Formats: sequence, C-alpha cells, structure tokens
Amino acid sequence: MELRTLRAFVEVVRQGGFSAAAKALNATQPTISKAVKQIEDELGVAVLDRIGHRSEITAAGEIVYRRALAMLALRDDLMAELDELRGLKRGVLRLGLPPVGSSLLFAPLFAIYRKRYPGIDIRLIEQGSKRLEELLATGEVELAASLLPVSEDLDWQDVRREPLMALLPDGHAGAGRETIDLVSLKASPFILFETGFALNQVILDACGRHGFAPKVAARSAQIDFIIELVAAGLGVAFLPRLIAEQRTTSPIHRILLDEPGTDWRMALAWRRGSFLSPAARAWLALAREAKGEAPPI
Repeated sequence: MELRTLRAFVEVVRQGGFSAAAKALNATQPTISKAVKQIEDELGVAVLDRIGHRSEITAAGEIVYRRALAMLALRDDLMAELDELRGLKRGVLRLGLPPVGSSLLFAPLFAIYRKRYPGIDIRLIEQGSKRLEELLATGEVELAASLLPVSEDLDWQDVRREPLMALLPDGHAGAGRETIDLVSLKASPFILFETGFALNQVILDACGRHGFAPKVAARSAQIDFIIELVAAGLGVAFLPRLIAEQRTTSPIHRILLDEPGTDWRMALAWRRGSFLSPAARAWLALAREAKGEAPPI
C-alpha cells in the first residue's frame, strides 16, 4: 500500500468529499477516486459508503483512517530525521500560527529567522488553536502556536502571558472602571471569535464558573471587525492586553478583566515524543531568545 493513496483517503475524510480532497491535494478527482478504490481492492473492504454525492466513512474506514494518520506521521518523522543530516542549509519548517496575536509575537521572528537560515523553506498555516492542535496530531505541521492549556499529547514552550481586556462601547455602565469582572458584564451581549478559537473557551469556561452562559451577539475571525462591532454598540468583546492596546483608533473603552483563570497564555507546541527537525529546533531557540531566556542545557 502506497503512502500517497493513504494521503488521498485521509484527505477525502478530512475534507468531506472527493472534489474538495482533489483541490486540497492539487490533483484530479478521478485520481483521488482511483486511490481510494486501490485501498479498498487491496484490503478487501469498503472504507467509504457512497450515498449520492456524499461519502460516509465505514467502520473499516475508521480503522484505516486511524492507522493512516499514524503512518503518515511516521513518514514525516523520517523525512525530518533525514533533513537533520543536511543541517540548516536545507529543510522545511512546517509552522502553524493562529490569527490572534501572531502579527505582534511572531512576525518579527520571521525576518530574523529568514536572515539566519535563508535555505529553510517556511510553510505557514493560519488557523485557530484547536484546528492547529489537530494538524499537529496528524503531522501536517511540526510546530504550532496555541493557547494553553494544550492537549496532553503535546509538549510546549511558553511564549507570552497576557491578561485579557474587556472592550466596552461608549455608554456602557462599566466604561469608567479600571477593572471589571464577568459578572458585571453578564447582562451584555458578547462578541466572540469564530468556533475553533481557543480564546472563546477561556471566556465561556469563566462564565460557567459564575453559573451563566452569555448571550452571543456575533462571531468573527477578524479582530478589527470585532472592535468595530463593539464601537457600534452591538456588545462587549475580549482581547489580550498586548493586542487591545495596539487598537486605539476606535471609540471604545478598554478595561482590564479582573477574572482569575482567564490569562491569555500563548505557547509553541509539538507532538510529544516526535522528532523535531533542526529547522523547528532553531525556531524554538529563536523564540526563547526573543523572550530573553537562556537555551536549555
């Protein structure tokens, strides 16, 4: 069984169909269909149940999918070890970054990294923290920035810790305060990030500890749009202080959130026990350097 056929099957399951998988792999749909049929013929079982234009994974397909993910991850580990022989003159850094905070925390590192290691190809994926953890598990990215806590299957290196700030519109009852807690905001609609952003869960868990679920007025993946929604009076939102203080043009009030357990803690994470390529280790070392930490002994 060839790894490319397993990759095609995994992508069909992940993308939810043959045409989307073909697009993701830059291949034709007949090529993807042929790869899946090859797996079924070789194993003698159906891995997908084709219902009209939809495809549902079978019980046998679940087993193949799980094993395929492990095999593909091992293949990536093999390639990473071979890259080590070449040193940092060649190699690939497969890095995942979330939209929130990356421009401030990681953009400056890219210029330094590129200058030091011009032969390293940086392949960047931008997704929410939860999706990035899934990509780490499948080996599609080697390192990913994610909010703590992360899955127990991951190791991590701390990057930055920031308190959250509540963003309030003009006229809000709490607008003149220096700090505010979530109970004081209970009656206000919340503006959250889209599903998959770990910051949402930090806020919702804290609300749950106070015994309420907030009314959600809107969701967005765009920080500037969220701020404008607050300015328009649609509700209140929350951002790490580092980011909130950079956005000063809109007429909103930034109030420090006085709420235990809601600090925004960004870390770089990787699969526990996986081989880290020299390119990835160099990125981790640069992140420690930028944080002012000495390298590990």
